[in-house]
Amino acid sequence: MFPLSTVLFPHARIPLHVFEPRYRAMMADCLAGDSRFGIVLIARGPEVGGGDERMAVGTRAVIGEAASLPDGRWVILARGEARITVGEWLADAPYPRARVQEWPSPTEPVDPSLVHEVTRCVRRTRGLLAEFGQSPTLSAGTSFATDHDVACWQLCAEAPLNAFDAQRVLAVPGTMDRLALLLSLTMAVKKDVLRLLEMG
Repeated sequence: MFPLSTVLFPHARIPLHVFEPRYRAMMADCLAGDSRFGIVLIARGPEVGGGDERMAVGTRAVIGEAASLPDGRWVILARGEARITVGEWLADAPYPRARVQEWPSPTEPVDPSLVHEVTRCVRRTRGLLAEFGQSPTLSAGTSFATDHDVACWQLCAEAPLNAFDAQRVLAVPGTMDRLALLLSLTMAVKKDVLRLLEMG
């Protein structure tokens, strides 16, 4: 398990600079066998050194690319594979470990118009934030999957959310409810940015 101060969504990618000895050992073990590991958000405490409190819902990641540096550090590119829930934390020796269970979204019909509305809102809000230099605009060439569940996760990854709002979205059981919350959170950010623009 790799507790971080950020949230990884299924179908999203995350670059990792691995420098702590315990996580160097973890990456070596992953690359020697199963290349999957879990990522959870740190609820409270430092990212380095241990002693942190961790969220119970996270994402199983798989290593896509890995490069070792001469001093033993690793540069990793990982991809979110599936959502997981932590059933039990084990001893942090030699690195954080837990018993986890995959938590797929329930099968349900998804309204395409809601997916379209969320997509438009995410694009617009990213564009407004770009005017303040706070977030790069979403490229016009960025496309989302035709599978609505996958598209939902991709939109979550592109939305301008803070870590705890991202965790709220990750922990929503179903796709429709997740899209609704994502729309609400993104619209709140959009309103804040528009207010700032009106103030000059």
